[in-house]
Amino acid sequence: VYANILQETIDKAPPGSTLKLPSGIYRGKLIINKPITIIGKEDGVVIQGDGVGKVITINSSNVVLKNLVITGSGNRMENLDSAIAMNSVKDCKISHCKILDSLYGIDMNMVETSTISNNYITSKKNEISLRGNALKIWYSNNNIIKNNTIERSRDVTLTYASHNTIEGNTFLHNRLALHLSKSHQNMIKNNTFKYNSVGILLMGVNDINVTGNLIQSSKGAAGIAVVADKVSNFLFENNSVKYNAKALYIDAKRVERGYQRFIKNNQILYNGEALHFHSSIKNNILTHNVIKGNMDDVVKDTRDSYTANNLIEYNYWDGYAGFDKDADNIGDTTHKNFQYADQLWHYDHKVKFFYGSPLMSLINFLSQLAPFIEPIMLLEDKKPLIHP
Repeated sequence: VYANILQETIDKAPPGSTLKLPSGIYRGKLIINKPITIIGKEDGVVIQGDGVGKVITINSSNVVLKNLVITGSGNRMENLDSAIAMNSVKDCKISHCKILDSLYGIDMNMVETSTISNNYITSKKNEISLRGNALKIWYSNNNIIKNNTIERSRDVTLTYASHNTIEGNTFLHNRLALHLSKSHQNMIKNNTFKYNSVGILLMGVNDINVTGNLIQSSKGAAGIAVVADKVSNFLFENNSVKYNAKALYIDAKRVERGYQRFIKNNQILYNGEALHFHSSIKNNILTHNVIKGNMDDVVKDTRDSYTANNLIEYNYWDGYAGFDKDADNIGDTTHKNFQYADQLWHYDHKVKFFYGSPLMSLINFLSQLAPFIEPIMLLEDKKPLIHP
């Protein structure tokens, strides 16, 4: 291990310098207080923390870190021990780095117009709830998070963070792969989410654009691809949502006017529940989606709430039982999703084990043929498609 020669070199270098490091292990706890570029000119450049505190602290704008392995942060959650801590800076670039054995990956505190790209980030091998966040983005705006692989970490969080772009990343085996709270006008596009407990969790978010993502195999009985909780002006378009316990979980605001959720051109396939609404089904535009192979297409978890002000048309439902006499690919009758009193698995999840068995199929068929209690209509597609 080189002594603290790297810190001394940083301290002596004029602002704007570029340091090209040869392969080797360099001591961490670096503090960068000036614009500088640090590049590993070959593989195997390791910035090694001593297991206490932060490995690299950036207190200056215009800092570039590239092609480094950064490892060995502390393990104190309350101190936000991290591989890289960025404090009130802008125009920084962190790319092609590997962050290993660090509690938090990158702690972005009031960071502007910076780019985090092509990095691999994982955490310590603690229980998942005791790992830190791969990216903790707090009061940080106009940043680009692109083409990173984030694996076996806890969460990626954006809190009071707006106008950020999260694009082309891969999230694997995390808890909440991406959690946005009170963060507005962000773009989430062309990412891959697999084997996380929750893919995308949105809470109190306005003007959010989620397009072109693959959200697959959210794990556990409560594995959810997307939670939209009190979300306004939410565009969810051209996504593929497959093999999750729940695909979309939607909780509308108690007081909201006009259309708020625009769910268009998505493939919602082979999930336990395709669309799960908490309480009310209102203010949604639901068009041109393929909803196929799900155990339940539409679930509402209270019987006494209401459905209002939705535009639902041109979706393909594999459960549609109508005809198309004029061959325009639009069903001659509407497609209605009902909740029957005897769909037992809505209220007793142990019964879901038997879903698809001959007996349950027969009960389901009979309940639709002659329901003994008036069923509740959840939503109606006025123009269902015959072919996807």
